[in-house]
Amino acid sequence: MSAPAPRLPGRRVGVALTLWVIFLAACLLVVARTTFTTDLSAFLPRNPNAEQRVLVEQLKDGVLSRTLLAAVSGGTPQQRANASLALGTRLRTDAQFESVVNGALDPAQRDRDGALLFRYRYLLSPAVTPAHFTVDGLKASFADTLDLLASPAGLALKPLVNRDPTGEMLRLADVLDAGGHPPVAYGAWSSRDGQRAMMLLTTVASGSDTDAQEHAIQTLRTTFDALHSGLTLEITGAPTFAVDSRAMIKHEVARLSIVSAVLIVTILLFAYRSVTMLGLSLLPVLSGALAGVAAVSLGFGSVHGITLGFGTTLIGEAVDYSIYLFIQSGDATRRGEPHPAARRANRDARLRRWVARAWPTVRLGMLTSICGFSALTFSSFPGLAQLGVYSIAGLVVAAAVTRWVLPALMPLSLTMRDMSGIGDRLARIANAARRFRWIAIAALFAWVLAAVLFHPKPWLNDQLNALSPVTPEAQARDAALRAQINAPDARYMAVVSAPTLDAALEGAEAAAPMLDRLVASHAIGGYETPARYLPSEAAQRSRQDALPAAPDLRARVARAVQGTPFDPKSLEAFISDVDTARNEPLLDAGWLRGTSLGVGVNALVNCSPGRCDALLPLRLPNGPGAREIDAPAVRAALAGLNDTPARITFVDLKGASDSMYDSYMHEAVKLSLAGLVLILALLALMLRSVAGLLRVIGPLAAAVIAVIAGLALAGISLTLLHVIGLLLIVAVGSNYALFFNRNFDRDMPEAITFASLAVANLTTVAGFGVLALSSLPLLRAFGETVGPGAILALWMSALLAPRHTVEQPAAREAGTLPADDPPARSVPSARSDQPNAAREV
Repeated sequence: MSAPAPRLPGRRVGVALTLWVIFLAACLLVVARTTFTTDLSAFLPRNPNAEQRVLVEQLKDGVLSRTLLAAVSGGTPQQRANASLALGTRLRTDAQFESVVNGALDPAQRDRDGALLFRYRYLLSPAVTPAHFTVDGLKASFADTLDLLASPAGLALKPLVNRDPTGEMLRLADVLDAGGHPPVAYGAWSSRDGQRAMMLLTTVASGSDTDAQEHAIQTLRTTFDALHSGLTLEITGAPTFAVDSRAMIKHEVARLSIVSAVLIVTILLFAYRSVTMLGLSLLPVLSGALAGVAAVSLGFGSVHGITLGFGTTLIGEAVDYSIYLFIQSGDATRRGEPHPAARRANRDARLRRWVARAWPTVRLGMLTSICGFSALTFSSFPGLAQLGVYSIAGLVVAAAVTRWVLPALMPLSLTMRDMSGIGDRLARIANAARRFRWIAIAALFAWVLAAVLFHPKPWLNDQLNALSPVTPEAQARDAALRAQINAPDARYMAVVSAPTLDAALEGAEAAAPMLDRLVASHAIGGYETPARYLPSEAAQRSRQDALPAAPDLRARVARAVQGTPFDPKSLEAFISDVDTARNEPLLDAGWLRGTSLGVGVNALVNCSPGRCDALLPLRLPNGPGAREIDAPAVRAALAGLNDTPARITFVDLKGASDSMYDSYMHEAVKLSLAGLVLILALLALMLRSVAGLLRVIGPLAAAVIAVIAGLALAGISLTLLHVIGLLLIVAVGSNYALFFNRNFDRDMPEAITFASLAVANLTTVAGFGVLALSSLPLLRAFGETVGPGAILALWMSALLAPRHTVEQPAAREAGTLPADDPPARSVPSARSDQPNAAREV
């Protein structure tokens, strides 16, 4: 007794359409409130280690992410300096910039800095010790001051001598300039080669606020252009990288989406020859895209531009479902029935056959794709997790719309191209090629052997910048300009972590003697520290305690000035200032606000609730025989300082980025293997046949191996996204292998199936393949992998598929079943078809 034929929803069609419309409305509501981002912080780890945390914070909100380096070139040195000075004067009044440094200070800034330094000189000067104010210490200081007065610089010092005979202001100038600065020409910073005037600008906005960074950069350019100097302005730095990357991502996503859409629409119009069918076939895609964006928005709070770019590939796979439905359920031999009821009955019968014969295979293919994408959702990198969630939600919704919505909207007659002739020719080619499948397998082995023998590069790319949208030219230009101002190497730094700012400053002071010894041994060329600009409370109190009371100091001064030109009475102002400093409130960050010292502290301190980091950037050794920093030696030296409350860590940002990328790669491999295991488990559960499982997996494995070898021969080392792309080949290609390993009948012969798979494959290649044209490594990797992989998966599935005999159900031949009803025994569930196919091999 035959099983009942599957039925269309019938009276439940209205319910399905209503639910679909409500679902789309809800998705649109979510999408309308979605925030779209383009900063690459989404591809940074959620739980970084200590070194990676510093890198992540610097990339997001640290001073490195807010610093612009500008260079004025062209003209004469004086013209460049004048342009730099004029530009700096204008930008210092702009609220977008926290600091503008070019070797000159405006008078108001100079006055603020001078007044602060002079008032707190005894709390800031590291020379203030008890010995410094003994009679011998005062004699030595007075003698140094007298020597300086006799020098060419003495004229500038003379007004301060009576109030600062110990030279604390000059000493502070040396301390604050210990980091060095570019040479000065005509009052402005000049590059070391003398060909540019240099500027450093720090924005108020955080590095993750790309809109604000873009506006600040535009303000810089506009202000420079308004000078009409005829010179050229170069700008580099992390903010420019972020702004340029966002513009590139937007451009690439728009460009690739348009190219992909045009190609897919062209393919579908060729197949359907019907605008109505084209519109219907895109409904699952649009529904899936909306669902994907909404799911990511709800799960992550924002949607990254890379996710949208990757979403264009969803078009290539999601549209496959409608292609299978329309081509496989179409019947070019039955058109023009005179009565609508007859046309409706014919359409419904064909749809029932497709639901019974093909939908289980389509559903299993969709589930294998979901297994592949689901591995990404467990990634510790939010960007990859977004890709997984987007794809899963999109594919599920696209498949559901194809199964329950499109049948309700399908016209009574499918007025589209008869694909059976094309499919028949393709089937004959494939059947002929199957006779030489061993030659194809041998060619695959030769291809792989050539890749092993002649691969010109390492198989794996272990550099994080392999994923960066910043061009090598832009990175080289940035490095060259930084070298021109002797900026600290952004790669190396010591990081002092403590619960409070003051504790972090104490830790920085504790590290200073060791760093000084490393400078003396030429292990490093120098370092920056926020403690230069803001000593810890303990250091300030120690210096206050070293200051003698006025009566004692007066007596010591009287003895120290004997035999010198100094008059003890003329130094009463000095004695009064020292006595005031003994009771002066300690200097804190609030006092530094609006001064150059405050800028220095802000640039080298990152504080959040419960933790403060003091950053001590290290300079490379300079001079003859200069070399790289001996990272192991510096790390070992600083490790011995961790017996203080503050924790001192040596950070190699490049090492941290390499470590992070290594984590990326290991995680990608693990997730890909997990996805593959899920796919194998699903297929094994559904097929219940080892032979059937091998016939499905074999072509996919061959396609993956061929793609890896092809990339190797092309000189492309695998990044982690190539690894994920290999998993997607399996996920996408499983649809083809499943269809080629099912039994065919006269209702859905191999030719029609081949035609539908060929069209579906073209749309998939159009969706994924265009990504290979992208200038973004993140997207290009998918195109280079999945594009050719999808083609190979199709043809390998065709070549390695068994030869089929068309089922001729006895009941149908005997006339016991209506022509429009499917035979019960031929329902192509994966569980029933694959063993039959295995017996026919």
